[in-house]
Amino acid sequence: MTDTTSLFPKYAKSRPFVARHPSVLIFLVCLALFTLGVTILSEGFGIGVISTSFIKTLGKTLCLCLVALAMDLVWGYTGILSLGHMAFFGIGGYAIGMWLMYARTEIIVVQSLAAAPLPPTPQEISDGIATQIFGVVGASEFPPIWAFAHSLPLQLAAVVLVPGLLALVFGWLAFRSRVTGVYLSILTQAMTLALSLYLFQNDSGLRGNNGLSGLQNLPGLDAVPQDTVSMWFLWASAAALGLGYVFAAWTVSGKFGSVLRAIRDNEARVRFLGYSVEAYKLFIFTVTAIIAAIAGALYYPQAGIINPAEIAPIASIYLAVWVAIGGRGRLYGAVIGAAFVSLLSTWFTGGQAPDINLGVYTVQWVDWWTILLGLSFVAVTLFAPKGIGGILDLLEQRRSPDRHGADLGPDAGALREKEADT
Repeated sequence: MTDTTSLFPKYAKSRPFVARHPSVLIFLVCLALFTLGVTILSEGFGIGVISTSFIKTLGKTLCLCLVALAMDLVWGYTGILSLGHMAFFGIGGYAIGMWLMYARTEIIVVQSLAAAPLPPTPQEISDGIATQIFGVVGASEFPPIWAFAHSLPLQLAAVVLVPGLLALVFGWLAFRSRVTGVYLSILTQAMTLALSLYLFQNDSGLRGNNGLSGLQNLPGLDAVPQDTVSMWFLWASAAALGLGYVFAAWTVSGKFGSVLRAIRDNEARVRFLGYSVEAYKLFIFTVTAIIAAIAGALYYPQAGIINPAEIAPIASIYLAVWVAIGGRGRLYGAVIGAAFVSLLSTWFTGGQAPDINLGVYTVQWVDWWTILLGLSFVAVTLFAPKGIGGILDLLEQRRSPDRHGADLGPDAGALREKEADT
């Protein structure tokens, strides 16, 4: 059967993007089958084989896969080792968490004041909400940062705008100064550390070390059981991951993706060829920060709580380890790495992995998991730089191009199929 994509290149370009990239279609099909299988086995919509707590774990894992995709775009394809993308992830969580906490507290305050002899004024309701939220840090007034916490649309806009603007400003300052390599990694790590230290303070406006809690309780949906809510978030997380994967695949394809890879491999040569390296790097840094924030906005309602420790630099280092283990420079590798390490971490740190008694010492995986993860990262870096994704490359059957006698070069009669096979 004749391959129409080789004989009719214009027809090939007119086909949908997913049809022109089978790997993207395979990923979407696998993601859809996974989501369908979990739904059938869930307690909320299926036969109850998978518990609600594990459904939440799977939903959070999908969110971590999405932020790993962002990390792969900025590091694996562009060569920017950012140690601050989990800060954007946390900002997205704080943005949606503010609305969740405000709206739920408002319902509680209104219900408690309903028994008063006189109807409460809006100011009394606002004061009651502020006292409930900030009483734990000794405050009773809303900080300016909570000015739009009552509005879901505005807080959803903040999920995108706040990390996007922060990444835009930081990236513009760093890239215009042509800071690269390890120095840029240190700068991103310093930004993350400064943000986390600021949020630890009680006067930061986000309850300091206490963070935001009770995020798993959706306002006005108290009658909806958690097994149903957990499935809603799993579906939303799967949809976000699917869309993020398509966007990432589209971004790295074509000329734009080639420029990103060229910047990764030889930035000076790309600049010499006349490309605005800073513009490319700033775009990808900002867009991936927004993707990370969206992932965080979906993650923390499933986790139920967010505090400054989630933004600490170690979290971004873990993110880089996930991508390295999965195989950076491969979108599916980032997803595999994040899912594999996240689920394995849950198993080891959740007390499910059996302890190993060596006689004189008992290995408890809760304490040794981080050491095992570090050793795995070193082993992958030294012996398997392509990560888990490299194993798939080895298993892939590479065949000669099926061109059916079509020219393989720019000139008529250039290397044909028969010659290519020899």
